[in-house]
Amino acid sequence: MNGKQLKNSILQWAIQGKLVPQDPNDEPASMLLERIRTEKAKLVKEKKIKKDKNESIIYRGDDNSYYEKFLATGEVKCIDEEIPFEIPQGWEWERWGNISQSIQYGYNAPALEKGIIKMVRISDIQNNKVLWEKVPYCIIEEKDIETYLLEVNDILFARTGGTVGKSFLVEEVPEPAIYAGYLIRTRYSQELCPQYLKSFMESQLYWEQLKSGTIATAQPNCNGKTLGRILLPIPPKAEQIRLVQKLASLIPVLYRYAKTQQDLDNLNEVINDKLKKSILQEAIQGKLVPQFSEEGTAHELLDQIQQEKQKLVKEGKLKKSTLTNSVIYKSDDNKYFEKIANTKMDITDEIPFEIPDSWSWVRLNDICSYIQRGKSPKYSLIKKYPVVAQKCNQWSGFSIDKAQFIDPDTLSSYGEERILQDGDLMWNSTGLGTLGRMAIYWSSLNPYELAVADSHVTVIRAMKKFVMPQYLYYYFTSNTVQSVIEDKSDGSTKQKELATATVKTYLVPIPPLMEQDRIISKIKQLASIMRG
Repeated sequence: MNGKQLKNSILQWAIQGKLVPQDPNDEPASMLLERIRTEKAKLVKEKKIKKDKNESIIYRGDDNSYYEKFLATGEVKCIDEEIPFEIPQGWEWERWGNISQSIQYGYNAPALEKGIIKMVRISDIQNNKVLWEKVPYCIIEEKDIETYLLEVNDILFARTGGTVGKSFLVEEVPEPAIYAGYLIRTRYSQELCPQYLKSFMESQLYWEQLKSGTIATAQPNCNGKTLGRILLPIPPKAEQIRLVQKLASLIPVLYRYAKTQQDLDNLNEVINDKLKKSILQEAIQGKLVPQFSEEGTAHELLDQIQQEKQKLVKEGKLKKSTLTNSVIYKSDDNKYFEKIANTKMDITDEIPFEIPDSWSWVRLNDICSYIQRGKSPKYSLIKKYPVVAQKCNQWSGFSIDKAQFIDPDTLSSYGEERILQDGDLMWNSTGLGTLGRMAIYWSSLNPYELAVADSHVTVIRAMKKFVMPQYLYYYFTSNTVQSVIEDKSDGSTKQKELATATVKTYLVPIPPLMEQDRIISKIKQLASIMRG
């Protein structure tokens, strides 16, 4: 449970009457509400407030059901379905509009450096405080000021935008001020404890009701009518005060808990990240799972790949250039050499770590049938053929939702080999921040007919009968590769690029096929344990 969840739980206990004990000597809330109704009637008669056409009385019938009687019409209806939980004896359910003397929209005017009076905006309220020094002025006619004038214990309510529903209790007004049009001011009887009302407006019950009444548009908004219909539990006045005092005493505890929990979450994230890196490193060095002689060797696997390539070249399915391969071996003096045709080179300095005897170092191009950058697309608004860009490749996986689309008429310019296939590795190859990020393409994650890659992404297509894409993914996402990715790239500090030639000649440690499968299974198993 994080700090926010704990706070929500405490607020829930508070509004359910479970946070502090009830005192049978407390005056019941019904008498409190009766005085509020009398007070409102008096203010209406004195023409200080307008008569509320929706004013109602909520009561519990002899059948234990809850009913609401509308005073203007006499209509009575059962509201059992609205009542979310039972409340203690002496408490009452009430509408926000019934306890309010007014629900007033703010004043619409441009914000000015100089003017007649200060005007509080949504943006001026941060962390439950008004940044008074930043509050602008506005021009307003003198006769209108009283309507919008802020007073201590007013509650402001954001009625639109990303902050819709956020509330603020006015605890001080250092100088005369009104409030802007995107805010609603609620003013209520002094019989009520303002801090209790503010606490309710932070509870889940409040937010659930508000959400159901909020108009979901590009700019979410909620009106005064919705606010007035919100149902809230009213404790006796004495208990409201005890609740507020208890909540105030818990705030430092909540703060410490939230900070401790955040520190713990951060620590777990760091530990998980380091553990993940450690697991991947163990995997690609042949230390995660044991080797079995009956599974053969990577050298035998590479021979099979070469034979398969020769076959595919004869069938016209691969270009002859794919047959050009190197042989990497370890000499008796423990140095590593690479032989290409009649040329032999010492590549010991390139080898990042030792691998089991049954494994082999190999150039990426020698175990792949296709390695190529995508092409620059001609984009279209027609959502038919998505093009995978850097933003589609996230560490969390491949996401087609972030893709744009090519002009359907240009599809014919894409060779068959450019159409993405299941298991293709997509490697971000340009730019800072995303350089080196990789994902695996799966058609099951693409609701469209096909997909292609753009010119910032290198497509790596392994010989899947012999090399599992998931294993290659683990290798290329390991710290061994990612920690030096910028060193391997070309270009300026502002624009790095991983050249295709560099990708093709990347050294890869290859285990036998069955061991690749066991490594993949083991990593998935450990990842599941880490997630809990």
